[in-house]
Formats: sequence, C-alpha cells, structure tokens
Amino acid sequence: MRNESGFEVIKKAIKNLKLRHKDHIAAYGEGNDHRLTGRHETTDINTFSWGVANRGASVKVERDTAKEGKWHKRPASNMDPYVVTSMIVETTILWKP
Repeated sequence: MRNESGFEVIKKAIKNLKLRHKDHIAAYGEGNDHRLTGRHETTDINTFSWGVANRGASVKVERDTAKEGKWHKRPASNMDPYVVTSMIVETTILWKP
C-alpha cells in the first residue's frame, strides 16, 4: 500500500471492506447504531461508502493519503483494537472474495 501503485491496492482493500461491511460494523464497538445515523457528516450504519477527503464516508482516504498510498480507517473509540486489527488484516490482505 506504500508503493507507487499503492492507491490501486488501497482500492482493492476498500472493495473487500465493502463486501464485509456488516461483519466489521459488528466488531467496531458498541453504540455505532446511535453514532452512524446518516446525519451530522456520517454514513448510516447500513451503507458503505468511501472517498478521498470525504468526512462522512465509512472509509475516509485523506488527500495526501491517496497520493502516498497510506490509508485511514477509524472505528469507534470503544472497539477492541485486537479484534478490529485482526479483521482489517483478514479482510484486506488474507480474504479472497
């Protein structure tokens, strides 16, 4: 994800995240149904979206991130970092849809 063609790798990983959106939401901490309502610059909990510099997207890719090949995904602050990291690695690197 940090090589010259990193953004293509990032887009493939985001595609996999979309395919497992419900699984990830379930692991990303309690209360997301109250936070991810679709109001106040959030995508609703049932809809997956991504975009460059899109503060309301499920996966926000910052402008510099798109150029550098590094990505940014923010789960809820009360999530278990081990569960979320494991799921992200599995979905974006190991899982073959």
